[in-house]
Amino acid sequence: MEELDLIGRADTYAADYLASVTHRRVFPDQMAIQALSAFDEPLPQQGCDGLETLALMAGTGSPGTVTSNGPHYFGFVVGATLPIAAAAERLMLAWDQCASSFNNSPIAAKLESVAAEWILDALDLPRQSAVGFGTSATASTVSCLTAARRSLLERHGWNFDEDGLVHAPEVKVIVSDLAHVTVKKALRILGFGINRLLIARTDSFGRIDPDQLPPMDDMTILCLQAGEVNTGEFDPFSTLIPKAKQAGAWVHVDGAFGLWARATPLAADLARDVDQADSWTTDGHKWLNTPYDGAMAICRDPTALAKAMNSDAAYAMASVNAQKNLTLEFSRRARGIPVWAALRSLGRNGIASMIERHIDQAQKIGQALKAEGFDILNRIVLNQVLVRCDDDQTTLAIQKLVSDSGRAWFGTTIWRGRPAFRISVSSWRTQDADIDDLVSTIIEARDTIRHAAS
Repeated sequence: MEELDLIGRADTYAADYLASVTHRRVFPDQMAIQALSAFDEPLPQQGCDGLETLALMAGTGSPGTVTSNGPHYFGFVVGATLPIAAAAERLMLAWDQCASSFNNSPIAAKLESVAAEWILDALDLPRQSAVGFGTSATASTVSCLTAARRSLLERHGWNFDEDGLVHAPEVKVIVSDLAHVTVKKALRILGFGINRLLIARTDSFGRIDPDQLPPMDDMTILCLQAGEVNTGEFDPFSTLIPKAKQAGAWVHVDGAFGLWARATPLAADLARDVDQADSWTTDGHKWLNTPYDGAMAICRDPTALAKAMNSDAAYAMASVNAQKNLTLEFSRRARGIPVWAALRSLGRNGIASMIERHIDQAQKIGQALKAEGFDILNRIVLNQVLVRCDDDQTTLAIQKLVSDSGRAWFGTTIWRGRPAFRISVSSWRTQDADIDDLVSTIIEARDTIRHAAS
């Protein structure tokens, strides 16, 4: 049967690839990248054989991948997919469910409902909150900020759904001067205008300075961070959120990876009182190690999110907590199922253990590199290590040499106006031996550059 032959062959290719992730190059070499030109072909007049298409993907495509599913990838806080999450995704694809509502898929509705409850439990957020499983932190931020603006306008008697924004009272937005680009993108999409955002200045660690917070009122959205993308730091929620509440503002927290600190006593104090906010976003594909295309929009007031995202139609009515009424998508995949599988497989202790191990590994990287004379720019409170060398040229050259070696990969960034490289530890596959290899690779790259210069 052709369908089963194709699925079986794909499973074989996938198994072979997974067996290689511990020892394959992290970033593809130039030959593999050049070979990708094989895909530059015109649309076939007659369809191609399916098995031949899979062979092209495996033979030519696999060498052109970044091995982010392996233990030596330290870029962008993306963890390797947990085996159970990948397996659940595989079965979910076979089910081929349109997970918009119970009527379309009772099993998807049930598992995503349970996953939502478990997310609130694991992150210790208000249990009555609505959880929408969206495509990304960006999309989930759009959902949360739409609910925020709509709610603030509603309090002032403005019907956003019917009258839009023309002549509407202005809703102001305050963001950190280190706000993540996805938050800015969501605000831009929603029409707030980057030049009209109010900027909150940050301290040397990347946290909003409460003494420099712009004035707020009951038409203000305050955007905070749980896990600044470079330093891993957290805004001082215990100080900032009460100020916002007193003014009547809506507080949204970008917790793409940092919100998972709430899942372990080791780091929970970093996010103390974050549960007092109005909405939150977080990713599954970061620290929960689920497949991509799995994020969460969480809203304390479930009605606010349901009204903002409602997509009921005469032919497709559903409950207020149906996922199509909590997310941007109408027809959607059941992206909460891999989240459910990961949570069930790890359990509360497994989540905490993984996060604690990564924090410990990040600290080991920082200590080892500092002992070698590197400048560690952050306090390493979480899983981020921000590193700089004596001069900017060496900083950038080290990242390139490590990438070219294929032994590891991490990216560069700009911190306080100068280049740095950022090491993110977030993969369940990464063991202490891999940390030792990473440190050795960085030191060897530095020594190679010094030798060449002399």
